[in-house]
Amino acid sequence: MFMLDFKEIISAFLVLFAIIDITGSIPIFLSLKQSGNRFNPIYAALISLLIFVVFFFLGDAALRLFGVDIQSFAVAGSIVLFIMAFEMILGVEIFKNDASSGGSTVVPIAFPLIAGPGALTTIISLRAEYADINILIALCINIVIDYLVLRYINRLERLLGGTLISILRKFFGVILLAIGVKLFTTNLGSMVHGYFVLGQ
Repeated sequence: MFMLDFKEIISAFLVLFAIIDITGSIPIFLSLKQSGNRFNPIYAALISLLIFVVFFFLGDAALRLFGVDIQSFAVAGSIVLFIMAFEMILGVEIFKNDASSGGSTVVPIAFPLIAGPGALTTIISLRAEYADINILIALCINIVIDYLVLRYINRLERLLGGTLISILRKFFGVILLAIGVKLFTTNLGSMVHGYFVLGQ
C-alpha cells in the first residue's frame, strides 16, 4: 500500500540505523584500511542496498515456503534485536563477524557489516509494523549515510574520536532494545489473539 508516513519513516530509519550500527563499525573499517584492504564506498553501498531489497521482497515468500507467518518472524526478529542491543550496550560480542581479508567491498563490508543477519531480520520484521514504501525510504536514507561514512571514514575518526563513537553505540543500543521490546509485545499479542480467535 502506497502511504507515506513521516513518523513511520523516522521510526524505521532509527531501527535500521541502530541495527546496522555504521558508527560502531568505524574502527573495523579503519582496521581494514590499515591492513591493506581497499574498498569502494559506492559499490559497497549499492551492493548492500541490493541485498536488502532482494531480501525485503523475497524474504516473505521464503517464510511462507517454510510455513512461518510475519508475526512469528517478527517475534524471532525482536529476540535478535535484544541480543544486538545487549552487544552495543555492554560492549560484548555475541554475533561473530568474519572480517577476513580479500574482497572487502563485498565481504565483510557490504555483508555482514552493513547488510548483516540482524539487519536483514529486522527489515522483514518491520513489515509487520510499517508500510513498505516508508521502510524502503528509511533504508535508502541509511544506505546514503553508510556511503558517506565509508567515503569520509578517516575524517570521521578525527572528528568524533573514540569516546564519542562509544557513546553513540551505547545510546543507539538502548533505543534498539526499546524498539525490540515493542516489536516483541505487539506481535506476540497479535499471535496470542489469533490463537484464541482461531481456537474458538
